[in-house]
Amino acid sequence: MMKTDGSSVSGRAVSLRHCLQISVMAVLVLLLAVPGWTEELTPKYMENEWNYVDGSMDITGGIPEDAVGRLARIRSAGKLTVATSPYYPPQEFIDDSRTGQERFAGADMELARLVAEHMGVELEIVPMEFTEVLSSVADGDYDLAISALSFTTSRAAVLEMSKGYFFNNEQASSGLLIRRENAGSIQTKEDLALRDIVAQSGSLQETMGAENITFYHKFKRLPSANDVYEAVMTGEADAGVVDIGIAQVYIDNHPDCGLYIVPDILFELQPQYTGDRIAAQKGELELFYFVNGVIDEVLSSGQYDAWFDYYASTALQQE
Repeated sequence: MMKTDGSSVSGRAVSLRHCLQISVMAVLVLLLAVPGWTEELTPKYMENEWNYVDGSMDITGGIPEDAVGRLARIRSAGKLTVATSPYYPPQEFIDDSRTGQERFAGADMELARLVAEHMGVELEIVPMEFTEVLSSVADGDYDLAISALSFTTSRAAVLEMSKGYFFNNEQASSGLLIRRENAGSIQTKEDLALRDIVAQSGSLQETMGAENITFYHKFKRLPSANDVYEAVMTGEADAGVVDIGIAQVYIDNHPDCGLYIVPDILFELQPQYTGDRIAAQKGELELFYFVNGVIDEVLSSGQYDAWFDYYASTALQQE
């Protein structure tokens, strides 16, 4: 019986591996030559590095017939359900002069109606407290949350979030609201050391206040922005952490409220965190490519800003 040494066996093994590598490369070359195959290597819908969706699709034909996931279910049901907290004018509030679904007014509610219109489905707006809005869509109870939602990394970790559709003109979007009578005694963050502060529970302003204000007497969370304004006006709190733009609209429409935004206490956001967003259950990327298509339209036309200005200057006077 002929014997073989180890070097011959090793040589044949190396040759076999080399042949297999060549074969795999040949198969890949053939696949790459097939039209459309390379597109399958890259996900059609994806998030960016901040975990929000900034891609969009052509929405002119409504929901595609080959839609998948939640978008397909919306098409099949013929209805889009939107969770909101309608206590944040001019973006969402209840107009008591109207009935049914039409009583939900504001710039965000107009955006919700436009999304449903482009989808070619009925819209159902579902009111609830702000703290329930995000959990309800995270659990999949409703299709979208449209409620002046700011982007945060913690929200993006558990929810799908759209690109921004409404941007404050100032880099610092959050600040401090006080009674005008205290303008002389509250000028810096250090002046808050013995003061009571309030913010809307679950809001970006709650987070910004907690991160930026080190010394205070008490920090209380309240259900809505209107509760924050009321607490400061009545003296229940000395200061409220608020969205500057929305608070200024409130002050302009209530000139006798006695409220004042402190000019030197401002909380700046990094650019990727700016802009109000729409949210829904994690993983519904195709749904957000459609939603972002609607957002592209209102941004290019200036329609959202027009809605905002209309409700800021007229609808709030109904209060």
